[in-house]
Amino acid sequence: MRVGWVNSLLAVTAQALDHDTPWQAEECSKFASSFSKTSDIGRSILNATHIPVKAVNISGTLNTLPLCRLFGQVPYPQNNSVIFELWLPAAEKYNGRFLVVGNGGMAGTIDEGNVLLNVNKGYAVAGGNAGHLASLNNAGNGAPGVYLPYMHDPEQVKAWIHNSIAYFTPVARKIAAKFYRSAPKHSYYEGCSTGGAQGFALAQFHPHLFDGIAAGCPGNWYSHLALSFLWNAQVTRGSNYLPQTALDLITQAVLEKCDTIDGVKDGVVGNPLLCSFDVSSLECASSVTNSSTCLTPAQVATAQKIYAGPTDLRSNASLYPGFSVGSETEWTMQQGTLANAFSIPILQNMVFNLTYDSSTFNWGTDVDALDEKVGTFIDEISPDLSTLKATGAKMLVFQSWTDPFNAATWPIQHLHQIEDFFGGDVGDWFRLFMIPGGGHCGAASNYPQVPASWHVLDALVQWVETGRPATEMLGTDPSDKSLLNKTSKFCSWPQTAKFLGGDPNNWNSFECRE
Repeated sequence: MRVGWVNSLLAVTAQALDHDTPWQAEECSKFASSFSKTSDIGRSILNATHIPVKAVNISGTLNTLPLCRLFGQVPYPQNNSVIFELWLPAAEKYNGRFLVVGNGGMAGTIDEGNVLLNVNKGYAVAGGNAGHLASLNNAGNGAPGVYLPYMHDPEQVKAWIHNSIAYFTPVARKIAAKFYRSAPKHSYYEGCSTGGAQGFALAQFHPHLFDGIAAGCPGNWYSHLALSFLWNAQVTRGSNYLPQTALDLITQAVLEKCDTIDGVKDGVVGNPLLCSFDVSSLECASSVTNSSTCLTPAQVATAQKIYAGPTDLRSNASLYPGFSVGSETEWTMQQGTLANAFSIPILQNMVFNLTYDSSTFNWGTDVDALDEKVGTFIDEISPDLSTLKATGAKMLVFQSWTDPFNAATWPIQHLHQIEDFFGGDVGDWFRLFMIPGGGHCGAASNYPQVPASWHVLDALVQWVETGRPATEMLGTDPSDKSLLNKTSKFCSWPQTAKFLGGDPNNWNSFECRE
């Protein structure tokens, strides 16, 4: 017995001697220079810097941990490269998990704010610029008549959403493993908006990269999301425009009718699909003009078209879902701003030319042209996620009901497509959370009472690492500071949070059920 114990001790000791201790954060530059410039890691690292506590300030958030911050690049076809950053917290603060964060909008920059937020939680975090530079593409902003070089390079377009995360993730993870002298226990991805689309691209095209994928407010049917922006811009022209007073009027009427669906009056519709509100009930009497308490017939028709969403003029088939009741107060940007930023630049740079007049868009043949020249490169809508399922990975999708950009029911529709493909429930590996009163990847400006921080990654980590399905998700930090301690419960669809009684500002007062 004792001999066996001694042999075991010797074996453990020998293993410990062979296993070097992790690098220190202050050794960041030395760590980076330890790699041969001919190795894949050595070629990738451009710069490395030790960052002491509170030395980085991004939008008022400071780094609370010392860290090693590395800049790198990974080449991809046609002389292109993805620029990435990797932030490595000090070994004693590291939680053993590797995380990659996605991009927003037209990308071209690294989401350093999200990198910092998660590195403060102990994750080793990487983020990339999606394979092109915002500085060469109108500062990352689309606009009518503006040439965007990356949209004319097929490899850069495919990298933007489909491939950029997959290009730099393996190298970034190798660097993290070298720094801590051991591979991460688990690898995760989290992204919202364009980052949500990138999450679906990982699930569809690169399913072996991560143990868990969190995809929020996903623009994974990106080409038709852009169509919805154009549709809403066209139907709100001239006298059809809906001023904020009209949008607020509609939402208030919706709340008066459906606020208490979830059992509590809190200024939010828990499940808009259960609300039978008819906007025509707000139409002004024929004798009324210029009223702030009712809608003109043109405004009623406009709202109905936004609820319906774009349709193909050849068959009247839906091209993208419309918006849900209760979201009206957030529609302002739908009336031209988003079309100018996304729809028109995509049509002018990828389908037609810079002089193209979007008002002539044919809601039939031009849809086919968009699908062929754009959708092929930036959409990730296949319901066949068989390989992701086979890897044992988990995917958590989240969507806000009052998102000012995305039609909230698209993720529900896509979930049904996935369920149809697999012949039934997919909840053992794929789940959707709907967030009442939430905005696009955060707070909705006109719903300040709704918590703006959604603990998505916490729910995903628990699911991956314990095997317990993610059935509920915590929401904290509403923008209304008088409700600083308010918490909300978000549920795995089709369940929603039902009030049980007690304190309506405490998530424990709610239960997830259908």
